[in-house]
Amino acid sequence: MLPRSGGDKVFIEFTYRRPRLLASTLFAIYAVLLGFTASNCIIFAQYTLFAFGINKDDDFWSKTLAVGLLTAVTIIHGVFPKTGIRIQNFLGWIKIAIILFMILSGFYVVLFRPNIDAVPQGQLAWEHLWDDSSWNWGVIATSLFKVFYSYAGLDNVTNVMNEVKNPVRTLRSVALTALATACGMYLLINVAYFLVVPIDDIRGSGELVAALFFEKLFGESFGRKVLPMAVASSAIGNVLVVAFAMARIKQEIARQGFLPYSSLLSSSRPFNSPLGGFLIHYIPSFLVMVLPTGDIYSLVLEIDGYAGQMIALAVAIGLVKLRVERPDLKRPFRAWLPAVFLRIALSCALLAAPFFRPPDETATYAVVGLSIFALGVVYWYMWTIAIPRWRGTKLEEETHVLEDGTTITKLRYQ
Repeated sequence: MLPRSGGDKVFIEFTYRRPRLLASTLFAIYAVLLGFTASNCIIFAQYTLFAFGINKDDDFWSKTLAVGLLTAVTIIHGVFPKTGIRIQNFLGWIKIAIILFMILSGFYVVLFRPNIDAVPQGQLAWEHLWDDSSWNWGVIATSLFKVFYSYAGLDNVTNVMNEVKNPVRTLRSVALTALATACGMYLLINVAYFLVVPIDDIRGSGELVAALFFEKLFGESFGRKVLPMAVASSAIGNVLVVAFAMARIKQEIARQGFLPYSSLLSSSRPFNSPLGGFLIHYIPSFLVMVLPTGDIYSLVLEIDGYAGQMIALAVAIGLVKLRVERPDLKRPFRAWLPAVFLRIALSCALLAAPFFRPPDETATYAVVGLSIFALGVVYWYMWTIAIPRWRGTKLEEETHVLEDGTTITKLRYQ
């Protein structure tokens, strides 16, 4: 089953072959409509505005910077693919350096007690840490969506397995190491936040807690301007990486015939890059950043997180299904079944969370996520069953080879 690019898409299509094309259709709709990179474009805009002393709630500048970054990333990856990979690798190391710097800064505060005004004392004490916290399951669920998003990059490698050298060996050696490293860094950086920034400021900071940390520790000039721009640069790296992976998934969707103009979108010409996939990726990300108002960042993460739990549940159930139905399959990795069952239980609990929110709150993210999948089922039924019956035809798959050697599938009524 490995190595092969596509990640969850390939696995779900392999596992759920009946009803015909249902799994492929639902995943295609999920990936095209919800597979966007708007969140870190917004982070880039907010930290840039903070560094230049502009109100982050300035809708015009925030959206302009976010869309500008998305456009630049699309051009770089689509036209100069090798340059894009070099930039994202470089910015990845910058991000690691920033995190380590912040962790060491927190330890510096503990060990040397610099003269910082109003450094909170006893803020990490257990009896005060959870003051005024909400334990409603609906609220906890949306928080978990944001936590999961912090680790979302760990599975991007499965989307581009064909471009990884020795993929099986690489995953075996780095997957667990990357997870443990990221988890440890996130834990330490949160400790650093609590050591430097008052908890009330953290609660009101939104996505700018790192900026407050730097300003508190290093002052108005270096801490408020230079270091937030470093965080903004790490957001650029994230957008580059996510766009790099998602464009390849969407190009594969086009090659299966699920999108119009599939011949054009499937080709890697003229720059030997999935330019069509980047264009498909650009449109929903652009619309998500431009059309809504208010706290777009949280809404984007919640919608993506809720829909992602449906995919995660399908993958987890599929692991058990294949273990029972296809024990003969060669598996470079074997998932530990208790962990799989835990994942199933967690996904079910998170999907049920919107029904346990406070009465005065609405779960917009759940409505959007469920509606997209429901419309996907309706679309699949009309496209593959209702229309062929009405026409007296069948939906057939035809294989074509493009001029650049790319093999694509076209779906036609015959």
